[in-house]
Amino acid sequence: MMILLPVMLYLWPVSNAINERISKPNIVLFMADDLGIGDLGCYGNTTSRTPNIDKLSKEGATLTQHIAAAPLCTPSRASFLTGRYSVRSGMASLHKVGVFLFSASSGGLPMEEITFAKLLQQRGYSTALIGKWHLGINCNSSDDFCHHPLNHGFDYFYGVPVNNLRDCKPGHGSVFGAGLKMHTRAALQSMGIALISLAVLNYIGLIRVPRRVLGYFFLIAAVIVGVLLLFFYNFRNLNCFLMRNHSIIQQPWNYENLTQRFTEEAKRFIGRNTNAPFLLFVAYTQVHTALYASQAFRGKSKHGLYGDALEEMDWSVGQILHALDQWHLREQTLVYFTSDHGAHVEEISANGEVQGGYNGIYKGGKSTSWEGGIRVPGLLRWPGVFKPSTHIDEPTSNMDIFPTIVKLAGASLPSDRYGMLFHLVRACGRWWKIHPFFFTPNFSPEDSNGCHDDHVCFCYGKSVTYHDPPLLFDLSKDPEEKNPLTPETESHFHEIIQVIQQAVSNHSKSLVVVPNQLSLENMLWKPWLQPCCSSFLQFCYCDHESRENKKLPEA
Repeated sequence: MMILLPVMLYLWPVSNAINERISKPNIVLFMADDLGIGDLGCYGNTTSRTPNIDKLSKEGATLTQHIAAAPLCTPSRASFLTGRYSVRSGMASLHKVGVFLFSASSGGLPMEEITFAKLLQQRGYSTALIGKWHLGINCNSSDDFCHHPLNHGFDYFYGVPVNNLRDCKPGHGSVFGAGLKMHTRAALQSMGIALISLAVLNYIGLIRVPRRVLGYFFLIAAVIVGVLLLFFYNFRNLNCFLMRNHSIIQQPWNYENLTQRFTEEAKRFIGRNTNAPFLLFVAYTQVHTALYASQAFRGKSKHGLYGDALEEMDWSVGQILHALDQWHLREQTLVYFTSDHGAHVEEISANGEVQGGYNGIYKGGKSTSWEGGIRVPGLLRWPGVFKPSTHIDEPTSNMDIFPTIVKLAGASLPSDRYGMLFHLVRACGRWWKIHPFFFTPNFSPEDSNGCHDDHVCFCYGKSVTYHDPPLLFDLSKDPEEKNPLTPETESHFHEIIQVIQQAVSNHSKSLVVVPNQLSLENMLWKPWLQPCCSSFLQFCYCDHESRENKKLPEA
């Protein structure tokens, strides 16, 4: 594996020529959630309407080989913010679940991690995150905010600290349903077998079990079951809330006009910082399920609720770009648009409506290392720097944004950032695709394009197939990854595998052991860490947001 060619190499020769005209440009970063590369018009879609996002492509550069650092939300966002793979910060899971699910988990982006927001903040930038965080909140108490965005370089935060799940919206199902049924059934069966065994052994005299022990057993079991039922019954209140800085302003959040509220907050932030450099990171909760759209967009697209949500997000991008124009900031602002990873192809509603995105010709989707899981949109606009309708065909990563904007802000890059892209290897004059860790997920059904039986692919245990040597593809000839290369079909096969093995060895040696933030211990719900804007007796309910009676403009 070779050094990744950064976005910066395209930007820097031009930007040196305009240093006298502008220094420390404004930075606006857009990140969609679960958006497929095939969902956008500028990447070939002819049925979705995304004129504002497509306009970024027409007025700037399109990255045609743009890769996410990970195929899941939490590790991808950690890598995006820090410019290095999530395993180096402990934000890569070693078990079945790869993202944070609960607001009262103790894991999160470590305080010592260096984000681009921290470095730009130190260079005098005003910094804001509007939208989704998903990198932890607290460590030891419900208000220590050790993992909070304000502790990672953002001056202002308005948004969702955890994730938008089906469980957050009544009537949209549950991501825990199948798992709860399976594990509850198994737990009840185990308890029944244990009780019957104790009763039999007690009856035949092999052991004596005091009634008090049985009573304690039943009491403990009842308490555990009761707590679990109470938690999942109140999941929405406990985990789906909206924050402004450190304060919860709506618990649970109201989906009505949520994207419009994010948009207005972003526009206000721009308006407050017209005379000083700023970093604005807009991380949409769309188009992750639970899907939602404001009244003005419902039923308007050709792709159901998913298309409605996509078109509302596109409207939001257009509104924020218009705000830059209103304040005459277009020429002074670098704009970037991407997705955290590929579309969730297994998302289908209870009534059969497809609610996941489209990854175009690419195989697989979210949670897999197939191209459909990691190939994402990458759009850049900076008038006078990028020529209109530029296409950049070299492999790039959304981690490249870190060195790009850090350099543009005049800050120094940390010495521990690494220029390697795991998924692609440069050998024999071409780029080759490998599957890292030498395994691929098992699709179910086998002839499908995802893991529909489990709702998402798990890269763990019996859910994967191991490959030795690893699968190798020539993406220039086989972008759909249908035909893995062999020594018979590729004369340089063994040479390429040798380069891969050496890269894996070098990478492994460079890793420093850090606490695993996504360990089961760190991911468990801990009641003493639960953010709550009222009290548990009130089920943590509050709605300070609606009381402010902010009038939103019509979409």
